[in-house]
Amino acid sequence: MSEESRVHLSRSAPKAYQSLAAFSKTVGALASDAAIDVRLKELVQIHTSQINGCAYCVRVHVNGASRAGVSADEIAQIPVWRESGVFSARERAGFELAEAFAHIDRGGVPDDVYNRVGSVLTEEEYVALSWILVAINAFNRVAIAGRYPVPPLEVAAESATASESE
Repeated sequence: MSEESRVHLSRSAPKAYQSLAAFSKTVGALASDAAIDVRLKELVQIHTSQINGCAYCVRVHVNGASRAGVSADEIAQIPVWRESGVFSARERAGFELAEAFAHIDRGGVPDDVYNRVGSVLTEEEYVALSWILVAINAFNRVAIAGRYPVPPLEVAAESATASESE
């Protein structure tokens, strides 16, 4: 099967995708109620998408992070967050939890990670951030399985402009 003929899950089963999108909105509200700021939410979604190899979701959440005021330098530092000094304790806890959720097959969230993250986040924040990570992992799988395209930004911008003028 070529990439051009690959099944696009969100178009092929729109009700299922709409349910996932509704779930994501519920998670977003949960995150807002728990005072998870947009910056943290976008950073952990970028990191999870990087780990999972989802270029489509990386692009979506880099754009969101940029709108939330995250600098290009900070975005570039995400893969090396342990060695970088640009992230807060909350963000570092979020990255560590993101890694545990992306690699959930390695025995779940290890006790040491749970304890470190729990020493920084409240229970409500931990729960909300966990649901954000469940959601982004699901979206990563949909986009990766469907090989959602990520053209160069110039091409993407030209396509969007052409679509708007039609």
